[in-house]
Amino acid sequence: MTVKLTRYEMNLMEALWRLGKASVREVQEALPKSRRGAYTTIQTMIYRLEEKGAVRRVKKIGNAWVFEAAVSKSAAYRRLMDEFLTLFGGSARPLMAHLVESGKLTLEEIHEAEEMLKQQRGQGARP
Repeated sequence: MTVKLTRYEMNLMEALWRLGKASVREVQEALPKSRRGAYTTIQTMIYRLEEKGAVRRVKKIGNAWVFEAAVSKSAAYRRLMDEFLTLFGGSARPLMAHLVESGKLTLEEIHEAEEMLKQQRGQGARP
């Protein structure tokens, strides 16, 4: 089961996914200035992510721990999307309609989704 992450935790995870392995200071510096909190705030949040099982310590350099993501980006996004879809009773139709109407879903992306569905059906048909 994938851990539930807050918006700010997702920002920290995005930095870790980009960096691979990083200290608290490196994570802080990787954040956009508008979302960059104090060092102690970032440190507390990283420790909370560790308690949740989203990050893990990999080594210590001097006094600083180096962390890496223990949860993949795709798993975190799947969890987020599943939670979001529950707001619509589990149906993607309202979301798809909005994306089409707002012009945020291109014909190319629809074709990509169709191919993914075909592949998924093909995998499900195998014994």
